[in-house]
Amino acid sequence: MPKVILLPVRGSAADAEVFAAAVECGRMFDAHLVGLHVRPDVNREIASLAASEGGMMANINTMLEKMEGDADQRERDAALAWKTFLEQKGIVAAHQPVEGGMTGEWAAEVGTEADWLAAYGRAVDLIVIGRGDPEWRPDVSLMETALMETGKPVLIAALDTISGSRPSMGGTIAIAWKDSREAGGAVRAALPFLRAAGQVIIVTVTQEGDEDDHSAGRLARMLRWHNRHVTLQAVKTDGRDPAVVLLETVQRAGTGLLVMGGYGHTRLREAVFGGLTRAVLQAAPLPVLMTH
Repeated sequence: MPKVILLPVRGSAADAEVFAAAVECGRMFDAHLVGLHVRPDVNREIASLAASEGGMMANINTMLEKMEGDADQRERDAALAWKTFLEQKGIVAAHQPVEGGMTGEWAAEVGTEADWLAAYGRAVDLIVIGRGDPEWRPDVSLMETALMETGKPVLIAALDTISGSRPSMGGTIAIAWKDSREAGGAVRAALPFLRAAGQVIIVTVTQEGDEDDHSAGRLARMLRWHNRHVTLQAVKTDGRDPAVVLLETVQRAGTGLLVMGGYGHTRLREAVFGGLTRAVLQAAPLPVLMTH
């Protein structure tokens, strides 16, 4: 059960989707939310930039002042957004366990965001990541770090944060299944969600020439010991993009959460988020729970 949930808070518009996913998940498990803001180490960044320019960089003081000012503003925005979020959702600020209800804790560090996300992430139960700032979506770097460096499940927030615009995570959950270690790990990580779900749909997407795969049936039989409401849905691509077919299928079912594996064995982004995984992350209008 995910009792401690980590979420990066950047002080940008993208925080809204992370907050929405974290609070929905947190309410399901009376969780403790840890908001992490990482302020860039401006002096180190300037020193690195100056070294790359052979120490001849002009206007270094002006640049340093601007970067410090930007970091100050982002830190203030992040702290205010976190405080407002706790107040609006009735979440109690706490650094020690309390009885009942959700709690929240603020953590601030200086350095590289990915490094601190990995350090904190290894100590929590679940990490919630947004799709990134609008102009840079998707934020593959943080997703990659969360998956590859922590060993913890990662909930990638939905793009749509409008209240009531999408089904609840606790309603229907879909599993994008293939007979692989990664998919099996994702199902294991999702068990607390699957047990609480109103319905679980195991979706297999097959292309022409694929061999018959009976592993989905085995998974369904085992999962019914956790939740009796498990069904299978096999769909064929008929020459269409598998990601499009998968997302259409889960949307028609009123799915509130998609569970799938994160694939790849190196830190190359193309390997971790290749093919179907990358396409789903770019287009999915619902939260995606992944593990590696």
